Amino acid sequence: MGIVKISDLMHENLRVAGNALSRSINAQAEHWMRVGMLTEMHPELDYREICQLLIQAELAGGLDIAAAVTSQPGKPRGSATGKH
Repeated sequence: MGIVKISDLMHENLRVAGNALSRSINAQAEHWMRVGMLTEMHPELDYREICQLLIQAELAGGLDIAAAVTSQPGKPRGSATGKH
């Protein structure tokens, strides 16, 4: 675990979105980072498909970038070390 410095505006955006979606600030930030990471890795997928990848990864033990890079879209592999 580490500390990530973000702007005050981004922190406020995280707070607002987190409250609206019943997530902590940290959980909202992690969600946005996961979605962003998968979007960069799979630009052909839409948000719904990215969310499906996140659910599949969670069922497989968590999102692991090393496994996600080697998997096919729609079939992410998980790892307990990537679990939040």
